[in-house]
Amino acid sequence: MADPSSYRPKPGQIPDSPGVYKFRDEHGRVIYVGKAKSLRQRLSSYFQDLAGLHPRTRTMVTTAASVEWTVVSTEVEALQLEYSWIKEYDPRFNVKYRDDKSYPSLAVTMGEEFPRVQVMRGPKKKGVRYFGPYAHAWAIRETVDLMLRVFPVRTCSAGVFKRSAQIGRPCLLGYIGKCSAPCVGRVTAEEHRELAEEFCDFMAGRTGAYIRRLEQQMHDAAEEMEYEKAARLRDDIEALRRAMEKSAVVLADATDADLIAVAEDELEAAVQIFHVRGGRVRGQRGWVTDKVEAVDTAGLVEHALQQLYGEESGDAVPKEVLVPAMPEPAGPVAQWLAERRGARVDLRIPQRGDKKDLMATVQRNAEQALVLHKTKRASDLTTRSRALEEITEALGLDSAPLRIECFDISHLQGQDVVASMVVFEDGLARKSEYRRFQMKTFEGQDDVRSMHEVVGRRFRRYLQEKQKTGEWQEEGPDDQARPEEDDRPKRFAYPPQLVVVDGGKPQVAAARRALEELGVTDVAVCGLAKRLEEVWLPGEDDPVVLPRTSEGLYLLQRVRDEAHRFAISYQRSKRTKTMKAGPLDAVPGLGGTRKQALLKHFGSVKRLRAATVEQICETPGIGRKTAETIAAALAQAAPPAPAVNMATGEIMDEAEE
Repeated sequence: MADPSSYRPKPGQIPDSPGVYKFRDEHGRVIYVGKAKSLRQRLSSYFQDLAGLHPRTRTMVTTAASVEWTVVSTEVEALQLEYSWIKEYDPRFNVKYRDDKSYPSLAVTMGEEFPRVQVMRGPKKKGVRYFGPYAHAWAIRETVDLMLRVFPVRTCSAGVFKRSAQIGRPCLLGYIGKCSAPCVGRVTAEEHRELAEEFCDFMAGRTGAYIRRLEQQMHDAAEEMEYEKAARLRDDIEALRRAMEKSAVVLADATDADLIAVAEDELEAAVQIFHVRGGRVRGQRGWVTDKVEAVDTAGLVEHALQQLYGEESGDAVPKEVLVPAMPEPAGPVAQWLAERRGARVDLRIPQRGDKKDLMATVQRNAEQALVLHKTKRASDLTTRSRALEEITEALGLDSAPLRIECFDISHLQGQDVVASMVVFEDGLARKSEYRRFQMKTFEGQDDVRSMHEVVGRRFRRYLQEKQKTGEWQEEGPDDQARPEEDDRPKRFAYPPQLVVVDGGKPQVAAARRALEELGVTDVAVCGLAKRLEEVWLPGEDDPVVLPRTSEGLYLLQRVRDEAHRFAISYQRSKRTKTMKAGPLDAVPGLGGTRKQALLKHFGSVKRLRAATVEQICETPGIGRKTAETIAAALAQAAPPAPAVNMATGEIMDEAEE
């Protein structure tokens, strides 16, 4: 591990101007590329005290052995050079999006003498118009099959085209009218190119004018009693409309836009992009990336824009790009996009209306993609085995922890303290074994004491069940040992090989102390601190730092996050049940409906307390006897702490009371 001070540039050596910098390791390989508005300020931030750096940044600067930079004139040039270097060097510490699958596009080879319509994957080629990407190749073929009736553009390969020209006969599509057969000279190259251009215009969203022209031609043919021609035009219009229906209208103003959404956790992020052309969703794609550098949502958006438009130009860059967070700064990115397109690009966050609703849909797709990615990764047997092996080695265990239990504490400002226990067996969640606890001995913001209590309660139950099982086995015949239905081993009777607690050194010490007090010595304990993703062991002054790409760390994080989710959901359910409305709870016979009616009528408990019995009787559903009971109860009760308005569910401040 290198000391960053050994290669730190001398004071005044770094220029105070825009530029791009590269960190190299001891072998000269580029491990990180970044850009900056001020190279001096940015590079100086890497050479501060290591304790103040983000863990991923700290790993990068201690892996590097040198740093170099290139000065540019503008931030836009810095953005372009950064993208070029990332593509060239593929640095290990830069965010790199990888497609979660290969997406096909509908392509028209306009660079050829006789343009061809086909399905294409992979890098985009010069002289080819692309539409999409689509989720499935069959969706492209269905669309093309409908449109070839109206736009009979060539779809055959170069070999088939050449052979048909040699023998003087077209292929089957030429005979059934789904190809204009330029191979045998039925149309000229210019006429065929015009068909291809009309095909591209229709796919680009300019559909309304073309369909109106066909409808007019149909009506003209009918008036001239050319009914066969009118019927053919009618069928053509229907085919085009069916092709249009395959992509629903999502933006009524026929906008061309790309919508980008990001779902992320501590280690990974998923990006989803919807391509909207002419108000219709023409394509969708998604990426998943490891967060190898300290990057926020705005940074992920900037990287996604570079990945999406770095090699694009012209029509591939739309008029609008809608994002969940603006890059910092946004000006150079917007200018860079405008240069790629050759016209102004509106880069913004949607605030209201259809675009905001569509962005919410894209966000749900991103979240689902991240969940699916994690599920696939966790369900892979080889990956799970490697994760357990890495945990065994890192924690110094005698055998792989086939059963892992994780505990987490949750409360609301010291009230309604609860705990959760989740179980993973062979690297997979076993939800039927999950348990939740309500802390009984105290209330307060003492997570360490709560952790000691919940671990003690869980293993106390384990010892009780173990004792019951042992007593039965001693009494029964060895060859016919079968417990009765009511005496079967309970779920708490199965001990884990590893206990994970959500927290650092204090929580780990509390869990270990609880086990030692019960005499349990064959269960390992560790803690995972969320802030730095460090693994703490009992009695150790320094944590175990697993590599960021470690499958063992990924499994521990997933176990910890699941325990946190389970605890939060239980705490929220208790919070809802215990929500109170102040002194009205003490009024006998007054239910929730009439409480809401009173608070709705008077607006607050303060106004209700000041009301007379006659005024209280004016509330629907409140009789005189009940009104007298309410007035007496409010007169005896002291002014409450912030009460909850039952009509709105909000906590009222002193003025509202």
